[in-house]
Amino acid sequence: MSPLMKFFLFLYDYLSPSSWFLVQSQRHNLAAFSDTTDDVVRSGIIGEIIYIWKQTRIFVFIPILKCLVTICLVMSLLLFIERVYMSIVVVFVKLLRRTPEKVHKWEAINDDDLELANTNYPMVLIQIPMYNEKEVCQLSIGAACRLSWPLDRMIIQVLDDSTDPASKELVNAECDKWARKGINIMSEIRDNRIGYKAGALKAGMMHNYVKQCEFVAIFDADFQPDPDFLERTIPFLIHNHEISLVQCRWKFVNANECLMTRMQEMSLNYHFVAEQESGSSIHAFFGFNGTAGVWRIAALNEAGGWKDRTTVEDMDLAVRACLHGWKFVYVHDVEVKNELPSTFKAYRFQQHRWSCGPANLWRKMTMEILQNKKVSAWKKLYLIYNFFFIRKIVVHIFTFVFYCLILPATVLFPELQVPKWATVYFPTTITILNAIATPRSLHLLVFWILFENVMSMHRTKATFIGLLEAGRVNEWVVTEKLGDTLKSKLIAKATTKLYTRFGQRINWRELVVGLYIFLCGCYDFAYGGSYFYVYLFLQSCAFFVAGVGYIGTFVPSV
Repeated sequence: MSPLMKFFLFLYDYLSPSSWFLVQSQRHNLAAFSDTTDDVVRSGIIGEIIYIWKQTRIFVFIPILKCLVTICLVMSLLLFIERVYMSIVVVFVKLLRRTPEKVHKWEAINDDDLELANTNYPMVLIQIPMYNEKEVCQLSIGAACRLSWPLDRMIIQVLDDSTDPASKELVNAECDKWARKGINIMSEIRDNRIGYKAGALKAGMMHNYVKQCEFVAIFDADFQPDPDFLERTIPFLIHNHEISLVQCRWKFVNANECLMTRMQEMSLNYHFVAEQESGSSIHAFFGFNGTAGVWRIAALNEAGGWKDRTTVEDMDLAVRACLHGWKFVYVHDVEVKNELPSTFKAYRFQQHRWSCGPANLWRKMTMEILQNKKVSAWKKLYLIYNFFFIRKIVVHIFTFVFYCLILPATVLFPELQVPKWATVYFPTTITILNAIATPRSLHLLVFWILFENVMSMHRTKATFIGLLEAGRVNEWVVTEKLGDTLKSKLIAKATTKLYTRFGQRINWRELVVGLYIFLCGCYDFAYGGSYFYVYLFLQSCAFFVAGVGYIGTFVPSV
């Protein structure tokens, strides 16, 4: 028998241990081969390669993988405890009906006295930062100008960093239109984009007319507050002097646009219902969402104002304000309409910023938190462990490494044993807790799981970039918002350019990971003793779909 044939027989026996006895019975003329094969094969180059691979597998790969499995099991336990803890808090808050209005003092502003009516209303600054967002700028400016608040007690500040002449012209025209109606609106334009959004907000606070304002409400360019927004939020700040921030919930106007926006809605709803609610109820702290919130300007200044050292200037400010002893309140019942990113490219850029920034901020602020003298050790632990480490670091790394790398590898390395509680019980519980936040999307749960695993690859990459302060750590790409008018025009042209623009849709990272999971699925289908390949095939398909760009709304370049 040729050495090549011996090599393939040996390799087949090695890769499929369960088939050993079947091979022996079918090839009875090689009965003595198993006793002498090592000596024979090692005499050649191929045999040496196989021997090295066997030793490497036993003494390198398996120990490393077992170590990673152990780390992932610990992460799984920590995540499970954190999710259950937040859910228990939310349940008790709902059962006990501990609404913000009951926990904190809240009284509507008294305007019965006509002579003193307006003076009872504090001066409020409304900031709307934007950058080349002509598709949605009119909606946000119009919504801010329609707020139910005395005109002489409100200043609207449009911070326009646009470089596109059409966007600038549209913003100026919109501001002029509302100014003619008696609205106190200012269009502030910088000659640079230093600091991006943080730089624009910081520059806006330096104008002299801001000194007369006591509070500042912030809305991104696609956010549309209801007219009673200030009437429902400002009283928290007036009657509770220890509160510095009132954060409101986001309501998504385009959640039904495509499957990707539906899945975003599920994730963000859980963020508000569980993370923000529990943080507000127990610790009086949570991460500022950067928009749809009202700040006490005195607290903002005491915390050091806006800083552009990371891409999460909102979270940076919130943590610094917390370290100065200020408290936050989350008002779940006040919703502000906004738009979700509907293209996969825009969503990936957004998630990169949302994952990289917190990791980088954790690196920069850990020592500052530990050395702080104004907050308790309990709050320091909550900030460093719960808020940053578990929710901003562990969750991304664990999801990708465990579900997309380690679990598929277990079919190739039978020596790896993963307990059922880590693969079934804990993930199922966490998934159900997440789904409860969006009951109307329960039937999309499987799609959400697969999609979140795909996105975990990008979040993990961004997290490591933030931790290591690598190349794209300060990359700021404004999340593209299409708006209804432009969207309808561009999608109408998509079919005519589908084939010429296909190359723009390819995402090679998703294809590589999808191929790896698919091959693991094939091996499990051929040699495995369970139905684990069903999950592997489904997950690989999700990566392939994302890899060829057939996810979200496709808008070709025009």
